Amino acid sequence: MKITPDLAPIRAFLGDTHPDFAARVGEWAARELMPRPEPASDDDARREARGLLAAMGSAGWLEPIRAGDWRACCLAREALAAASPLADAVFALQGLGLVPLLHGADDALKARYVNEAVAGRAMGAFAMTEPDAGTDVAALATTARRDGDHYVLDGRKVFISNAGIADWYNVFATTDASAGGKGIGCFVVPADTPGLQFVRALVLSSPHPLGEIALTGCRVPVSHRLGAEGKGFALGLKTLDRLRPTVGAAACGMAARALAEALAHARTRRQFGKPLAEFQLVQEKLARMATELTAARLLVYRAAYEADHGAARITLEAAMAKSYATEAAQRIVDDAVQILGGAGVLASHPVDRLYRSVRALRIYEGTTEIQHLVIAGQLLA
Repeated sequence: MKITPDLAPIRAFLGDTHPDFAARVGEWAARELMPRPEPASDDDARREARGLLAAMGSAGWLEPIRAGDWRACCLAREALAAASPLADAVFALQGLGLVPLLHGADDALKARYVNEAVAGRAMGAFAMTEPDAGTDVAALATTARRDGDHYVLDGRKVFISNAGIADWYNVFATTDASAGGKGIGCFVVPADTPGLQFVRALVLSSPHPLGEIALTGCRVPVSHRLGAEGKGFALGLKTLDRLRPTVGAAACGMAARALAEALAHARTRRQFGKPLAEFQLVQEKLARMATELTAARLLVYRAAYEADHGAARITLEAAMAKSYATEAAQRIVDDAVQILGGAGVLASHPVDRLYRSVRALRIYEGTTEIQHLVIAGQLLA
């Protein structure tokens, strides 16, 4: 099945190099990812994630993260998500690991991690969420206490992708509790740092290396702080600002695959003496699915275009793209399941895998409800 993103609706937003990039990543994803079976267990998913990272790094698909080419990142995530939701998650997490380093690390930290990460030989993680601090980032309980030329970190982090398999963690911690969001730092913590412990895996319905970590008297040099004292929250927001459109792109990739599977089934499956495609209720679903997918992709690539053309912040565009695309993808995948009927709920079918995978996109990197509040706040400002 061809999974190269359809460029016709979004061509006005693309640069000269993007069509070739989209074709190459689409062909690679169809060849290298689609034949792979879904990991059978959480342990299998963790091993698979490292292998996928190495494969994507060797193929050069992580380079757009370093280059800050957000349209290319969106094209990559569309193709990867259509072929393998796990591969898409690996790409996304490498972005969350790299962007804070690219914007806040000194030359020594960049030299230690960036080239290895882009090559797929080092894996990052973004450790912000806590048991009592998710959307409310200012409520972080993890602390970073200055002790000479080090910081000492103490706390727990949950729902951390790549927990237990990452080579380094970007850990957000409070340096001044009285300052709220302006008293948060971001620190690079190598996985082998004494006091950093992988507590447990958190198993999702769709294979994904998620888990919990604890930091107990974890010492990191001051040079591992990203950016200025108390600027970690701003760095985190800037990172999410850039990556949120790519979440929408992943949603579009999953929706496009679901639509393609539904179209193929509707053309070949016969009921009452004719193909499903000839029934008007099925046609209505297909028409709505295609329309919503096109609208979602336009919002996604508008946001990425603004980022690539120097916008300091794309808060409004990113929130619109992320919220609409992920909600639309959920509806599209659900309609695909309905069109496929019994086949659509077989664990071995790609649409069932998409159904289990797409749901998380409406939550991570800011829920749909939070995106709506962000949009309203921008409109009212």
